[in-house]
Amino acid sequence: MLSRKQKHILLKFFSMFSVVRGYNILIIVIAQYLASIYIIAHNRSLKQVVLDTNLFMLVLASAATIAGGYIINNFYDSEKDLINKPIKSKLDRLVSQNTKLSFYFVLNFAAAIMASYVSFGAVVFFSIYIFAIWFYSHKLKKLPFIGNLTSAILTITPFFAIFLYYKNYETVIFVHAIFLFLIISMRELTKDLENLKGDFLQQYQTIPVVYGEKASKIMLTILSIFTLVPIYLLLYKFTIGYMHLYFHASVVLLILFLVILWKSKTKIQYILLHNILKFIILAGVFSILLIDVSVILNRI
Repeated sequence: MLSRKQKHILLKFFSMFSVVRGYNILIIVIAQYLASIYIIAHNRSLKQVVLDTNLFMLVLASAATIAGGYIINNFYDSEKDLINKPIKSKLDRLVSQNTKLSFYFVLNFAAAIMASYVSFGAVVFFSIYIFAIWFYSHKLKKLPFIGNLTSAILTITPFFAIFLYYKNYETVIFVHAIFLFLIISMRELTKDLENLKGDFLQQYQTIPVVYGEKASKIMLTILSIFTLVPIYLLLYKFTIGYMHLYFHASVVLLILFLVILWKSKTKIQYILLHNILKFIILAGVFSILLIDVSVILNRI
């Protein structure tokens, strides 16, 4: 049996894990390595990529920065989350705001230290990234269009750190990035529909609050159609191996998404839509393994 003190420590740990969304960070770390191995640094041996200390430091710096970003976002959204996410908010509040902010500064300092191992340019990159996350959480998040666009850009920024490090400018990388950007943009807008009540009460000027649910659904439909462009290019203009199965499945899921979207009126339905997009993103991370199994075997 755990003592009262041990239970208290365990609850604090789970509270902080919830605040920094440790599960999301783990997925991003895996995605960065898989993208490096299969797409960005595909011309290098597996050993070179996996044992690259600079890459490891960039991934750690990304993880620390993202964790800090979740903390500062949680700090500014605490009142809104009480309305939109009461259960999660209750867990998050087990750790004081002062403790969260202290951990936020520690994480950002650690990110700068790890980036400095790679280069001064990496330090500048992550310093700008840290500032951009803070500015988004403090100001931009409450603005329609700008908030959604900034959030999507900040989400894919860690991959640009890897991209700049390896200096690989192949077109296929940009096409993958565009697809990911569009799906994340859809997810952000769907989250706004999901959190409409809290955003309205806290006077966040999101797209659903300013322009209404119907306009948001039209925008989501347009974004869904736009995703067909990178999907088409990846399926028919580039070699992606068995990953074509993922993109064909994504088209089916996006059609399902649109069917449910235009019938949705409640928070539960918007949560379902949000989960469909999260599944597309998560499946996309692991489907990178399908690009070409023989290539990875030959690079060991």
